[in-house]
Amino acid sequence: MRACGLDVHKDSVFVCIITEDGELFQEKFGVLTPELEQMRRYLQDHGTTDVCMESTSVYWIPVWNVLEGHFNLKLVNPYFIRQLPGRKSDIKDAVWIATCLMKDLIRGSYVPESIVRQLRQYNRMIFDLNKEISRKLVKLDACVQRCNIRLSNYVSTVDSKGYQSVVRDISEGVTDPGKLLKRVHRRTVNRWGRDTILASLCGVITETDCDIMRMYLEELDIARAHLAECQRKMTQMCREHFPKHFQRIQTMPGVGERSATAIIAEVGVDMTSFETAAALVSWAGLKPRNDESAGKIKSRRITHGNKYLRKSMVECSWAAANTRNCFFSRFSYTQTVVRHKNRMKVQVAIARKMLVAVWHILSGGVAYRECFEHQEAA
Repeated sequence: MRACGLDVHKDSVFVCIITEDGELFQEKFGVLTPELEQMRRYLQDHGTTDVCMESTSVYWIPVWNVLEGHFNLKLVNPYFIRQLPGRKSDIKDAVWIATCLMKDLIRGSYVPESIVRQLRQYNRMIFDLNKEISRKLVKLDACVQRCNIRLSNYVSTVDSKGYQSVVRDISEGVTDPGKLLKRVHRRTVNRWGRDTILASLCGVITETDCDIMRMYLEELDIARAHLAECQRKMTQMCREHFPKHFQRIQTMPGVGERSATAIIAEVGVDMTSFETAAALVSWAGLKPRNDESAGKIKSRRITHGNKYLRKSMVECSWAAANTRNCFFSRFSYTQTVVRHKNRMKVQVAIARKMLVAVWHILSGGVAYRECFEHQEAA
């Protein structure tokens, strides 16, 4: 075995190769693709078999893509192999990584196959787009409020169809409250009264306000179009590469097409990297921490983990808790109504149980099955 440690930076990669006899080979390379290919040939010329690198931001990804398929790669969390203060340099970091790899002191992080990594890019782009849409909606409403149009005080959300129609008309120069009132949903008018809604649509609107509203609406349209395109691509890839897994995950209550693609994008379909369901739950950050001292429990908060998977599972837990005649809704009722538990903590518990079910579905190649079906049959 010849181990190699890579200290990856934004503009450079420090290489250290250790042989079985303890001999060191050190070199520095750039990060351009021809330079990375030169580094790959350098490693091959020295008979390197195993390569280890830290997960430094996104800088490790191009290096991994160039070396994948040629060596036994291992990605590690920098927290677990960090150097002692005062003894740290780029070369020493590479030597330390190679030494830890040679002595089998480190455990690699989970890096899924290429197609799953591509799904991850789409999935995380969707999360970013959702944040951007929320931020733009707040900005848009602030612009509307500046004109003293107070319709947002009487609608459930500024993303509603009626509110968006009113703002779009205003951006096109329609300022007559009577014409704008026709765009408001009848339920909103009946609830608050025609005079109140009509008064909320009376404001002082300038041409500049109309232009800014139009710009925000165009940005929202672009973001929503990109979001729909990302989801369409994810669904197409899942149906093409993981059709059976994609369908089996959706047999679980609370899991639809969007959630199924998000789950596959984050964990993949090969559960060999997670020996048990508890390992997957811990990796996602849905497992309560063990923080106890002198017999006193300090905290039972969930741990850190894959925040994208965790958010998706919590969203699924809300849907599952509202699905009639399923285990998760019964569990939610028992914990919140009968035992008076905190609703948010119960949702996290449901998300954890659902992720355990996901592990069994993917590892066993079976569809979801309610746990009380056997009891009813008996």
